[in-house]
Amino acid sequence: MNKPKQYDWKDSNLALFGSDTERQVKKESAEKEPAWKPVLEAQKPQLYVWRIENFKVVEWPRDLYGKFYSGDSYIILNAYMEADKLCYDVHFWIGKESTADEYGTAAYKTVELDTLLDDLPVQHREVQGHESALMRSYFPEITYLAGGCPSGFRNVTTREYKPRLLHVRGERQNIVVTEVPRSRKALDNTDVYILDLGDRAIQWNGSGANKNEKFKAAQYLSNLKSERNGRLAASTLEEDGTPTEHEFYTSLTDEEVERDSASGGSPGAQKRMMKLSDATGKLNFDLVSTDSLSKSNITEDDVFIIDNGFEVYVYVGENASMTERHNALAYAHNYLRDSVNPLLPVTVVTPQAPAKTKAAFNAVF
Repeated sequence: MNKPKQYDWKDSNLALFGSDTERQVKKESAEKEPAWKPVLEAQKPQLYVWRIENFKVVEWPRDLYGKFYSGDSYIILNAYMEADKLCYDVHFWIGKESTADEYGTAAYKTVELDTLLDDLPVQHREVQGHESALMRSYFPEITYLAGGCPSGFRNVTTREYKPRLLHVRGERQNIVVTEVPRSRKALDNTDVYILDLGDRAIQWNGSGANKNEKFKAAQYLSNLKSERNGRLAASTLEEDGTPTEHEFYTSLTDEEVERDSASGGSPGAQKRMMKLSDATGKLNFDLVSTDSLSKSNITEDDVFIIDNGFEVYVYVGENASMTERHNALAYAHNYLRDSVNPLLPVTVVTPQAPAKTKAAFNAVF
């Protein structure tokens, strides 16, 4: 089955997500989910990653943490200590070619895990290439690989290995590695690329690449060598002075490529605050303000969705009704689906949220 292209998942509607029926069965389902057992048994900080496979939650190998396939959806849970208490951040991550079924399962299972942990986790929605700084902080680097995960990924057979071109770009702590079409037309001389041929790999430094990209690419090559038990010959090229007949260039095609933007929100995007309330007897979603965001507009009786152009916060008031609570994340998703910035990360905030989450939320105003 072919994967849909370029964020088709955002056209899905989460109308049933968070419904009363869904909420009633979630706790029982969570207690029967084997993937959550290690979380319940753990009593110390730890990072967990799972991938959605055929509607099931499957543990992701630790040596692949930070590597995500664009055709898949994942769940990431970070358990950490704050004031001698175990706290959690839970993220569902959407690959740009992930299907609506995969994304929906990841979202549902994320809320299920939240319910199992008595609503302690702070929930986040993440989209490939637009992850929050918090999620990026969990991994030395984030790598996007094409397609879904092949069964033999870690067991490289050089005769059968399909060459791939990896694009290394970013600044300081925001370096990402993305698999791109193996074409000369994919090259940008302001960045770094790695041509992975299975038994050998070549790092190509564009003339305008920064030192952080070069350093991260060198680290990545070192990790590749370790993953392949040292059976990898690595070399580095500088764009200037490298002849066109070099293996790096002759291993690439001339196919046309569609460049993908890695930018976050739009700096010129309009700030907005919306309110989700059932005070009238039916659920209403109304615009509260634009351009200027004021915390004085927020009350504890309803749910508020705050979009600052770079990230969306869903504030769930302490006295919000169950209907408002159940539909908060779905309304945020559907709001973004129809906005100019559908890929923004989403964070759910409650009055009981950990101090660091509250501090990030308060910084919006």
